[in-house]
Amino acid sequence: MKIGLIGLGKMGFNMRERLRRHDIEVVGYDPRPEVTDVTSLAALAEALPAPRIVWVMVPSGPVTRETVTELADVLSEGDLVIDGGNSRFTDDAVHGKMLSEKGIGYLDAGVSGGVWGLDNGYGLMVGGAAGDVERAMPIFDALRPEGERADGFVHAGPVGAGHYAKMVHNGIEYGLMHAYAEGYELLAAEDLIEDVTGVVRAWTKGTVVRSWLLDLLVKALEEDPAFSEISGYTQDSGEGRWTVEEAIRHSVPAPVISAALFARFASRQQDSPAMKAVSALRNQFGGHAVQRAPNTETTGA
Repeated sequence: MKIGLIGLGKMGFNMRERLRRHDIEVVGYDPRPEVTDVTSLAALAEALPAPRIVWVMVPSGPVTRETVTELADVLSEGDLVIDGGNSRFTDDAVHGKMLSEKGIGYLDAGVSGGVWGLDNGYGLMVGGAAGDVERAMPIFDALRPEGERADGFVHAGPVGAGHYAKMVHNGIEYGLMHAYAEGYELLAAEDLIEDVTGVVRAWTKGTVVRSWLLDLLVKALEEDPAFSEISGYTQDSGEGRWTVEEAIRHSVPAPVISAALFARFASRQQDSPAMKAVSALRNQFGGHAVQRAPNTETTGA
């Protein structure tokens, strides 16, 4: 089997290698000449036997939209495009319709596994027609973890279902990460706890809070016990926001995921205006002490 793979970043590069390890021939395209196999999307199409399968693994938003639009021009009837990036599920219907007008199939694949997927495999959530899913199954089987297919792969529904499932997955991830982070901070604040890393590591086997995320927290603590090498500034990929928006649309209470998302926003404020207002109000109604900002001079007696 031979496929095209567009986007050879951290995940795409490793996915190409994992597919090759499973005897799937991969022609990769990336704007960076040091990693690409061909020089253009047109050259990628020419290098693949018809009917073609092309996996897109580029950043969500404009880059994905531009890539799919260009593929619609260089591919042919009977070909299949798989978007494995973190696209918003609402984009999938647009992409699917555009390609179907030219007789090209479309699948959306939510992919989880990060940089560890090369060796561990990737969790896959796929949306699209059953025939297209079956056609691409050798690719999915190569990428997913070893063992029973259902433990690492699901055909979640029609076009859009794969990215919707991945969006919710990432929303849950936000909440889990923040719960672990709060627990870490509480342990670090208590003088009774002399081995914070050891406590967290002791949770990794047998306890109800064990998980791969917890394993990764232990790894991070062992590498930098006080997290002195990094700042607390935390980006969000967009999927946490989309999850909260969907919770609102469906009237589903999601306080944990919402709080985790807003905590990321707070991490970007060196000196939070909101918390300044809280401090000022506490001083106004209760006479509570206010900590002055650095380099602020006071005047008067």
